[in-house]
Amino acid sequence: MDASAVPHFRNGGPAAAAQTFGRRGRHSREELGSMVDITAGQGTAAPSNFSLSEIGTILKRGDLALAFGILTILVVLILPLPSVILDLFLAISITLSILILMTSLFIQAPLEFSAFPTILLISTMLRLSLNLASTRLILSHGHEGTDAAGHVIEAFGGFVMGGNYVIGIIVFAILVIVNFVVITKGSGRIAEVAARFHLDSMPGKQMAIDADLSAGLIDEKVAKERRKALEDESGFFGAMDGASKFVRGDAVAGLLVVFINIIGGIIIGVAQQSLSFSEAAHTYTLLTVGDGLVTQIPALIVSTAAGLLVSKAGVSGAADKALMKQLSGYPQALGMSAGVMLVLSLLPGIPMLPFLALGGGAAALAFSARKHKRTATAAAASAAAATPAAAAAAAAAAEEPISAALKIDDLKIELGYALLPLVNGPDGTDRLTEQIKALRRSLAIEMGFVMPSVRILDNVQLEANTYIIKIKEVDAGTGRIWPNQFMAMDPGGSQVDVPGIHTTEPTFGLPATWVDASMKEEATLKGYTVVDAATVMSTHLTELLKNNVSDLLSYGEVQKLIKELPKEQGELVKDIVPTQITISGIQRVLQLLLAERISIRDLSTILEGIADALAFSRNPATVVEHVRARLARQICAQNTTINGYLPLIALSAKWEQAFAESLIGQGEERSLAMQPSRLSEFMTIVRDRFEQAAREGESPVLVTSASIRPFVRSLVERFRAQTTVLSQAEIHPRARLKTVGSI
Repeated sequence: MDASAVPHFRNGGPAAAAQTFGRRGRHSREELGSMVDITAGQGTAAPSNFSLSEIGTILKRGDLALAFGILTILVVLILPLPSVILDLFLAISITLSILILMTSLFIQAPLEFSAFPTILLISTMLRLSLNLASTRLILSHGHEGTDAAGHVIEAFGGFVMGGNYVIGIIVFAILVIVNFVVITKGSGRIAEVAARFHLDSMPGKQMAIDADLSAGLIDEKVAKERRKALEDESGFFGAMDGASKFVRGDAVAGLLVVFINIIGGIIIGVAQQSLSFSEAAHTYTLLTVGDGLVTQIPALIVSTAAGLLVSKAGVSGAADKALMKQLSGYPQALGMSAGVMLVLSLLPGIPMLPFLALGGGAAALAFSARKHKRTATAAAASAAAATPAAAAAAAAAAEEPISAALKIDDLKIELGYALLPLVNGPDGTDRLTEQIKALRRSLAIEMGFVMPSVRILDNVQLEANTYIIKIKEVDAGTGRIWPNQFMAMDPGGSQVDVPGIHTTEPTFGLPATWVDASMKEEATLKGYTVVDAATVMSTHLTELLKNNVSDLLSYGEVQKLIKELPKEQGELVKDIVPTQITISGIQRVLQLLLAERISIRDLSTILEGIADALAFSRNPATVVEHVRARLARQICAQNTTINGYLPLIALSAKWEQAFAESLIGQGEERSLAMQPSRLSEFMTIVRDRFEQAAREGESPVLVTSASIRPFVRSLVERFRAQTTVLSQAEIHPRARLKTVGSI
């Protein structure tokens, strides 16, 4: 598994918003210019030009068209509508509901119709506004006849009622019950449960995506797409949970509107229009029930579409293909259904023809499905029973090329079988991978480039609690840890006085003890440092990476860093590459900086220093010394204590002279040739001075002259790799210095 810690950020938001704003600003100025032309001249407007140009512009722009449609719905709520316009809007409502249902049937996945909650709100508002408009027409013109509210309402009322308004009321009530009690309630419950489950499962799904990314099964682009799909899915089902309340409220409102219209219509017809009770009841009930049906039928259709959409979770493909594939996947079920229908057709009093036809059809479908299944099984068996030569040829074709075995993993961790819970814990956690991701992120900030991914795999040949860290397939470090225990260490370096497994901390070699989880609190109260197994391994990996960071900076990584430079710095690169230095030369300079733990994050300053140094030398070691002087502020800040000063141990004039006299060769061919006894004496003094400073709580740097610094450093790193060696040119003028010793 490849553990990656590269975060994913959405970018381009402000720029895209600025571009959009710019486009809209230009468009607005064009529209204002058109209006100025219209009103120019004698001060009279040209309405025909305005209607042709401006309305055309509005229709071409979807955002303005949608806003105009919403405003139209709001206007319908306030202003009365003629019956002809009402018929048109009712037809639009029915057409829209059918379009929503058909779209819900044919989509492959629910997220393909993610705009459904918005469409549901708009369609509900449309129906309610039409309800109000039709109510106004029914109550004000109902006494004029059954066509007072338009022919659509009249047709629905007459067709369903059949001349009997009691039948119409009952049919309407049943439709409302079906919509409100069955479909709306069921789809709302499914949406509520789906929203809750998706929100609860979001952390686990995100961890699964991170695990696939860490394992190398997917790349960062696919991981970003899957995270976006997960967010969209959770937002969609959450919106569907709220949108289902629109349909519920629509059904209740429709029932109340019908009741109010009937009662109010009868009162108006009898009291104000001098109609008989029977005439008023017939006329207003027909109009009201027709109005209710013409709005409730689209509501029923939209509710069915909502139910189809939320119940589609886990089913891929269009509804017809998914249903037919799953219902016909078991021929035995079809055969049993056919048998039951054939038996029912023989019962006395049961019409034989319908059940006989359905039973025969189900039997034929079962026979066809069984035959298809046998054919598929036979094909699979024949493929499995292929000749050995064909199987060998297929295996050879599918086998990885031998060149794949030459690939080297830059970073690899091999685990014993007892350490697998660190990667895939019983509670679904992945502590080691999460810590490695955080480590790669912190090292990217600290060192200036992204470390390679870490490949984690198990190795049955290792001891159960042993791990090995490899850099470029070479063992770099090993250790033994216990996943369910904690490592306790004494900050003073003494052995821990807590019962457990005594061992040595793998990173710094300090005495430590593995204690049970029950002893963790006791060890903490005694002042010991207590860490878990994943932290021990990640700390070990951190130190190994810092010690070998220069070997991990590849040629391709350097190219990537240079390509990501700002445009102005890119011009500097063009000036020096490849005429004065190659990319490999820049890589070598950066590796020398990283070898002494100098961050290359300020790549612009480093390239400027390289360009300056190339004027007098092309030796990477000499170029690095010049670049380090340019990075004086950064280097001093890196070694400054929390109290704000730079502790240092200065090399005495005697040793300065001794090193200078021991240099042989000229120019770039210089090397150090000091007597072994003098080297041993120097190493002893350096070790004593720095250990004394450490006992005093200081972590100083060693300061030498610029000419001998590389040679002193190459010597010191052999016995004190963590010691920083600076030249006097690398001390920034504003740095606060504190001399803690001399050599």
